[in-house]
Formats: sequence, structure tokens, C-alpha cells
Amino acid sequence: MCNGLQQPKTIKMRMLIAACGAVAFVFIFVVASTIESVHARNAGVRVKDITSLKGVRQNQLIGYGLVVGLQGTGDGNSSQFTMQSLGTMLNNLGVGIDASTINVKNVAGVIVTAYLPPFARTGSKLDLLVSSLGDAKSLKGGTLLLTPLKGADGHVYAVGQGPVTVGGFAEEAGGASSSKNHVTVGKVPGGANIERELNFDFSMIQNLTYSLHTPDFTTATRIANAINRDFKGEIASARDSATIEVQIPDSMRSNLVEYVSSIEAIKITPDVSAKVVVNERTGTVVVGQDVRISTVAIAHGNLTISIQPNVSVSQPEGFSLGQTQVTEEPSVEVKEGNDKLAIIPTGVSIGDLVKALNAIGITPRDLIAVFQAIQAAGALQAELEII
Repeated sequence: MCNGLQQPKTIKMRMLIAACGAVAFVFIFVVASTIESVHARNAGVRVKDITSLKGVRQNQLIGYGLVVGLQGTGDGNSSQFTMQSLGTMLNNLGVGIDASTINVKNVAGVIVTAYLPPFARTGSKLDLLVSSLGDAKSLKGGTLLLTPLKGADGHVYAVGQGPVTVGGFAEEAGGASSSKNHVTVGKVPGGANIERELNFDFSMIQNLTYSLHTPDFTTATRIANAINRDFKGEIASARDSATIEVQIPDSMRSNLVEYVSSIEAIKITPDVSAKVVVNERTGTVVVGQDVRISTVAIAHGNLTISIQPNVSVSQPEGFSLGQTQVTEEPSVEVKEGNDKLAIIPTGVSIGDLVKALNAIGITPRDLIAVFQAIQAAGALQAELEII
């Protein structure tokens, strides 16, 4: 009787446990899928970080100006162009003066450079980089006078003026000197006003053309495939290893900025060629992720020869007729490194390669010679670039 009453409860309990298990499985599956999608979405780099959009770039500006108000650290009469420029400026301001009679040390002739960003509008500000052109010792405390900045076409696009900041000092007294940073180059933050705009109507372009910073066929193909996958259509194609063309749908013509923003946010994993970069001057070695080597045995050892003179002095006894004798007996000591022969198998990863080379005591500077020897043996499956 009791068993008959308990049986339905047992069945219900099992059904409840099974239902809870099914819900837990679904929950775990959903969480795992969500985590996987988040990782996939966050993996790789954005298209905007490895490409440039054709027509959307900055332009260089350059100008010549004068920095005044220096504390005796300017060009003086050692730079004739500075004195001539100062004389011309004073004449334009109504002060008639002969440039050959000018001899001041508080003025310096400078080259002023700036970058005009894309879509810059009249009235926007630019940062200026001011570099001494003559024999000035320091631009600290100086003020840049009104300087027109021209583009490659000869037109004036901005005008700059303002105090120069150098972020350092250079002092001399009594033959001693002390300096910090480079004081003949300074900046004028926000010191230029844009006076002329570039004639470029972004809304009139027919197609978007992206240029890879580092040309690569595989990376270009991955970008085109990622764009087609996200927009569910064949709108992107790789023209060559550095160019990807993207069509603009009619529905996005009125919202082109958002369309470009969506493309730039797409993430891909760029392909990197197998390369070993070596800087012999500094002893720096950079090994790429995909570098592989064939089976090779490496031995690295040093022979150290140390020669030290041992001088022995024989002193005669007091009040004797003997003479002091000095005998030199050099000692020669030869030490040979106890490094072992390491065998590196085919297709090892970067981690395995580093461990194997560290095991035989190879320093970064010695690693340069080792990689050159591996390449000479034909076992390095990568490009060796020496800078």
C-alpha cells in the first residue's frame, strides 16, 4: 500500500529532475554560445586600424616664420636670412630700417609644420611644430609671429601664431652647461587657424576604396569576405594585395557616414608573413609568430683565454752583497664553454624555439649569428631582415 502511494511521487520527482537537467543544459548551451560569439566579435583588429579610406587623409602644411622674445639664444647676425626677414617684417609694419644694420640675438628663423586633417573646416585649430633653421641655441620663452602655412599646391590653408613651448632647458655658465630635451624644437598647441578648406564632397563618391597599410593578399581577401558576410551581399572585392573596393548600396546613400562607420568596426585577423628582424647595432631580435625551422642541430660555445703575469721578488738578506731579483712567470688559463649540442625538430613553435636556444645559453646578440647560420643552412623557413 505504501509502495503504491510512493511510486507516483518517485515518478514526479524523476520527471522534475529530468526537466531541471534539460533546462540547465539549455542554459549552459546558451551561455557557451554567447561567450563564443563575444570572443569571436572581440577577436582580431578593426578594419579602420589597418586600412585608409581613399580621399580621407591628412595633408602636410609648411611655412617660414620668426620666433621673437628669446633671452639671447637666437640666431643673431650669424644667419643672414633671419636678419633679412626681420628687416622685411619691420618695413611692412612701417618701421624703415636697413637689414644690414640689425644685430639682435632675441630672434630666430624657424620652419613651421602642421597637418591639415580631412574635412577640416574654417576656424578649426591646428597644432604647430616649430624647428630652428639657423644657429639659435634655444627657443625657450619665444613667441611665433604671424606665419602663413602653405600646402603642396602653394595655397595658404592656415595661419599660425603664439607662444612656443619646448618642454626642456639649456643653460650655460662659466664654461659649464646643463640641458634637458631638445630645446631648438618646440610646439604651439592650437596655434593655427584654418583659413581655407579642401574641396572634397564625401557624399558624391561612387565607391569606397580602402588601402591596406601593409599590403597582403590574404588580409585583403579576409577583409572583403568579412564585409560581404556582415552585410549579406557581394558588395566588397579585393582588387589587389593593397586595395579593397566596396560598393555603396542605394539605401545607404543618404546615410553614408554610418555605412562607413559600420565597415570600419568590422574585425578581422590580419595575416602576417614569417619574418625575423635583426638589428645588429642594438642587438635586438624580433621573431614573428609563424616562423618555423627545419630539423637542425645547434652548438654554441666560447673559448676564453686568460693570461696574467705572476711577478716574484727575491730580496737578499740585510748587509749582504746580494741583489734583488724580479722574476716574471705568466700564467695562461684556457676555459672552454660547456654548452651542449641542441637538436631542434621540424616545425617547432616560437616558444619551443626560444626554450631550446635559451637552454644552450645563447644571448640576444649571439642569436643574430645563430639565425644567420640557420638561414645559410637552408633551415630557416622565414625571411631574415637585417636593419
